[in-house]
Amino acid sequence: MYAIIETGGKQYRVEAGSTIQVEKLPGDVGAVIELDRVHLVHGEAGPVIGQPLVQGAKVTAEIVRQGRTRSITVFKKKRRKNYRRTRGHRQGFTRLLVKGIATA
Repeated sequence: MYAIIETGGKQYRVEAGSTIQVEKLPGDVGAVIELDRVHLVHGEAGPVIGQPLVQGAKVTAEIVRQGRTRSITVFKKKRRKNYRRTRGHRQGFTRLLVKGIATA
């Protein structure tokens, strides 16, 4: 059984027991959260596709880690104008362990 969920403006394919890394979500490590923006659930009876969401479907997940990704360099320049700016950026993330998929 698997599901397609949406969080942080992105969609992920999840199964029970899988680990995914998503955009930062509020909560502490060890907390259990419910993701209710489920677009598709595929089980024994076949796929159930939402219009746009599957009614009553939820994915429960446990927060395994809160962190930040590796640093990237953001460099801006305008030629012949002596304009140069360098900045770094580290995006926050949440690693989730999917516990289960529930349908209505």
